[in-house]
Amino acid sequence: MDLTGKVAIVTGSGRGLGLAYAEALAAAGAAVVVNDVDQEAVDAAVAKITTAGGRAVGVAAAVGGTAAADQLVEASVREFGRLDVLITNAGILRDRVLWKMSDEDFDDVVNVHLRGTFTCARAAAVRMREQGTGGRLILVGSPAGQRGNFGQTNYAAAKAGIVAMARTWAMELAKADITVNAVIPVAATEMTKTIPAFAQVIAESERTGEPLPGWLRRDEGLGTVEDVTGLITYLASDDSKGVTGQAIGVGGDRLVLWAHPKEKAVAYADGGWSAEAIAGQWRTGVGAEPETYGIPAPKGA
Repeated sequence: MDLTGKVAIVTGSGRGLGLAYAEALAAAGAAVVVNDVDQEAVDAAVAKITTAGGRAVGVAAAVGGTAAADQLVEASVREFGRLDVLITNAGILRDRVLWKMSDEDFDDVVNVHLRGTFTCARAAAVRMREQGTGGRLILVGSPAGQRGNFGQTNYAAAKAGIVAMARTWAMELAKADITVNAVIPVAATEMTKTIPAFAQVIAESERTGEPLPGWLRRDEGLGTVEDVTGLITYLASDDSKGVTGQAIGVGGDRLVLWAHPKEKAVAYADGGWSAEAIAGQWRTGVGAEPETYGIPAPKGA
């Protein structure tokens, strides 16, 4: 994929998945605006990309509010003259079960993930529409947002909202030739290393330098951060022009198209449904095959 001439912003790209995205885009020819709340991480990421022959500038800012979003777009236009791609990757975790989650735990995560995606996408869309040459909004979701996850009320809610925004914006921005998609990545990061079922095998792989085992790469779709970058590069390219409004998963050896929510079973009652009628119909009718919830336990653990 040749991204020569394109300019991309990657939020939360000082380390981890965000840095891998920024490096991959730069390697494909795009100029990149690196962002992180940590100035040292920003400087290190920019140096790594430019040393490898890429073009990059950095903006240290906490994603969430309008000011940070505007600052990122302004840096893109000031340094490289335009903006073509936005990847909203910035995020934090404040995991707690419901009865222990504070207002601050909830608000902080929603502010960075959900509000930060909104403000950055809005600023990017304004600029892209002014340019009149289309663009790409790539919003980073999570399996937790697709299925729910224990202890992640705030994170799961924000990530589910991000996918809903992708579908909405895909409609709103279609006439401007701006595609909007959600990426659902699964990779061995500092976060996944804390999951007991994965921690030991990831640590062993890092210690020995051996690849992650096949059951983890295929059954769980868990690989390295580099395994995710191909999808990001594709969605940033001209080749993905007709792809929009989708939630696409990638990780390890797996590439996945997530289904949109839809009505699974329907029943009718003349005059409407009473509570008693629903109770009598549920187990053998609409509710006979209830949906699963939560991220399934690893098969090979």
